[in-house]
Amino acid sequence: MSDSRPVDQPQIDALKTRLEAWLNQQNQTLLEEVMATWQNALGNFQPDETLLAQLVEGASSAVSFAPAGPQTPDLAPGLDLLEGAASQSDLLKRLLDALGPLAERSALFILKQGLASLYAHRGFEGEAPRKAGAVVPPEELEALIQGSTKAIRRKGAGYESLLGAVSTFEASDAAIFPLRHKKRAVALVLVDSGLRPTLDHPEQVRALVLVASAMLAALAAGKEDEHPPQPPREAHPSAPTQVVPEPIEPVPAAELDPRTRAAAERLARVLVGDVELYFPAKVALAHTKGNLYGQLRDELERSRATFVERFGEDVETRYRIFTTTVIQQLCDGDAVKLGAAPWA
Repeated sequence: MSDSRPVDQPQIDALKTRLEAWLNQQNQTLLEEVMATWQNALGNFQPDETLLAQLVEGASSAVSFAPAGPQTPDLAPGLDLLEGAASQSDLLKRLLDALGPLAERSALFILKQGLASLYAHRGFEGEAPRKAGAVVPPEELEALIQGSTKAIRRKGAGYESLLGAVSTFEASDAAIFPLRHKKRAVALVLVDSGLRPTLDHPEQVRALVLVASAMLAALAAGKEDEHPPQPPREAHPSAPTQVVPEPIEPVPAAELDPRTRAAAERLARVLVGDVELYFPAKVALAHTKGNLYGQLRDELERSRATFVERFGEDVETRYRIFTTTVIQQLCDGDAVKLGAAPWA
């Protein structure tokens, strides 16, 4: 009687998964090597003197025609595509589709808590990012995010940091544009020339990004209209009297390392800015009626937890950087409007 053992299906599946991953990696590496070789070979396409002489001789007897100028692409299809967006996420995907005729490769990065995370891309090799995790914006990108510059029309540290999330193949020309909502950068749009020597239509790309920014605000306004803010409930007569925090005294900057303070203040502005961006109706209500913490308790607690995780509870307790930023940005500088926050 033969000895028969059941097939170890999980082990077979694991081996199959490893084999497929190895094959995909080899295909990806081969594709990138081919693209790099192709780009290097483009430099060999230089006519020699014999060919030039033959062309001049042949052209002398040919009818001359005026050279045609560069054609400006029709933006109507892209605008129609953006206009059909039903939601903010749908708008972002449609924006990348609309950029297809204008740029060889494009990618969109969402800005959250001071980091740029890959959202989607078109034209790059493969379907998955080259590396996981968010991108820490270098100084060049930080200037774009803060509005010091309108666009980046060159390769540099900003391009290299974003490109690392999608490809190892570096194009010869690139541009980065901010997608803004209420004058605040919420995403970055990266386009490059791929195998071509230059970007053919960078200004048309910028125009579509500006249109998408305007439509982002319109979609956000429509969402707010669907869910109007509810008036705060009146306190029960037996409820305890609300504790109003004392005005916050700013801590001298010299007591904290300047670079640490600058990084902490920047993260606090980003975290508080996200609350303002995604909950404008509640923030507006707090401006007029106060009690911001009562209306945005969960959102403020999550943001503060993120800040404390990065810089420690001791820094916030001593210097109150996050709390001060909340009061300045969301309460018009009036601590009374914050309400009874336990950490205020």
